[in-house]
Amino acid sequence: MRLYDTHCHIADPRFDADREAVVARMLGAGVARALVVADPQEPVWDGPEDAGGQLIGVGNAQKVFALVDQYDFLCGAIGVHPHNASGWDADAEATVRRYLAHPKCRLLGEIGLDYHYDLSPRDVQRAVFDAQLDMAHDLGLPVQLHIREAHGDCMDMLRARARAGRMPAGIMHCYTGSWESAKVYLDLGLYISLSGAVTFKNAPKLSEVAQNTPADRLLIETDCPYMAPVPLRGRRNEPAFIVHTLAKVAELRGIGPDALAEQLWANAAAIIGEE
Repeated sequence: MRLYDTHCHIADPRFDADREAVVARMLGAGVARALVVADPQEPVWDGPEDAGGQLIGVGNAQKVFALVDQYDFLCGAIGVHPHNASGWDADAEATVRRYLAHPKCRLLGEIGLDYHYDLSPRDVQRAVFDAQLDMAHDLGLPVQLHIREAHGDCMDMLRARARAGRMPAGIMHCYTGSWESAKVYLDLGLYISLSGAVTFKNAPKLSEVAQNTPADRLLIETDCPYMAPVPLRGRRNEPAFIVHTLAKVAELRGIGPDALAEQLWANAAAIIGEE
């Protein structure tokens, strides 16, 4: 059985102490490939010290793609998250474009709208989201979309793009919306990716999404270190834990985990790439 974690953050500092062990557990659990996500606006303060003893920031993108280069079974994505949209400028755009040219960069993301935290103003989020969707379309790259409490605005933007013929392919990352909204995204040509949230008792709408999404448009992910599935909820999530999400989705769809894993691998290979 081969599993594909289509969205993870194992370059996060929370994995610095045991990253090699995390990778070993990942492979031991059958996770043969994972996509690691970068954001140029998210510094990681774990670099060397300068002459004054101060830590030198190593950019998240630099760290992610060093990891991707280290392991042949990892690939990468990069984009400016809606939380960080206020930091979008010419330098951020140049960094995104530079890493999109990396031979193991597969997607532009995660990008989108997050009205739950509103860490960047909503009009700025929409403008930066639109700019990155344009970039993805022009480069012929798929996107990974982070949409939280903003489905109305997202749908309006994507429908307008579809009408204009400027809608990129892509994935609804860590989808937590309703089946009614999922049908709109599916009609727009997007894949639906479920995280450990589908295992939560308080997420009945995700059960409906898991049951009804067409077999060839479904993905799973960890979004680690976040969203650990039941029975590990509350722990630091990691790629090996995706087996619990697989088991729950297989149960909801009434098929065996091995058969589902095979379909999910084919889906991930189709939108992200296997090699």
